[in-house]
Amino acid sequence: MPHRIKTPCVQGRLHKIPKGTLTMTKIAFLGLGVMGYPMAGHLQAAGHEVTVYNRTASKADAWAKQHGGTSARTPAEAAKGADLVMACVGNDDDLRAVCLGEDGAFAGMSAGALFVDHTTVSSKVTQELYGAAKDAGLGFVDAPVSGGQAGAENGQLSIMCGGDQDQYDRAEPAMKTYAKLVRRIGESGAGQLTKMANQIAIAGLVQGLSEALHFATKAGLDGRDVVEVISQGAAGSWQMANRYETMLDDHFEHGFAVDWMRKDLGICLETADENGASLPVTALVDQFYKDVQKMGGGRWDTSSLYKRLK
Repeated sequence: MPHRIKTPCVQGRLHKIPKGTLTMTKIAFLGLGVMGYPMAGHLQAAGHEVTVYNRTASKADAWAKQHGGTSARTPAEAAKGADLVMACVGNDDDLRAVCLGEDGAFAGMSAGALFVDHTTVSSKVTQELYGAAKDAGLGFVDAPVSGGQAGAENGQLSIMCGGDQDQYDRAEPAMKTYAKLVRRIGESGAGQLTKMANQIAIAGLVQGLSEALHFATKAGLDGRDVVEVISQGAAGSWQMANRYETMLDDHFEHGFAVDWMRKDLGICLETADENGASLPVTALVDQFYKDVQKMGGGRWDTSSLYKRLK
């Protein structure tokens, strides 16, 4: 049976939605990592009835105790009776595992229910699961996110979506509880392709920032003074504003892990081979991240490219 906690205990940082701005919905959320845990919390804080599933059951129970929702022992159990089922897991295989099979979410969902995938995965698995969902009478929207752990915690994610317009329209109000921007880009798979473009852009930015800080240090300049000036011009970026200090302080135990970035860049490069896109910088930076992994930095933040130069 689901483990229900009756008394909510919601952190003050969660983004509360004013009453009357959206219909309260029964939602299942699958995957409580650094992104999913706060995202599910925003949904519960907005007044939705949320049931969570996590591969490590104790984490789902802890979430239910903190936020006042319900935990379930399988994706199918969590999805039973839910209007929306949302997932944020690790990779293609993880997503298949929570969707398919007798314990998968699709088996527990009622006809007409909608599955929203926030995982960064290949467009191939998105197309596969979109088709499987359609065959089962379910909706499916791919909706990868950008903004990192801080964006999830503060309700400031950017969400790029693919799927049928009517299904996107159903999912959008719930997604807005943890996003500053939600947009449908196109048909199924378009969200994942947009996320690939996002990761391609980040890879080049982080390497450029790393080289700039490295150059400034070697030239005998104060990196903080340099960034204070150049960040106000054309060189400015989110990466510069949010990561330069930790990079200069040699602190990388935070943020989006190198292992996950390599997974994402692998998807980008594989897709580029298929569609004919040329990604020379992305391919090079992917190898630089491989060097960071060899240094023992697989769980370091992606800004650890700077450490490789040192």
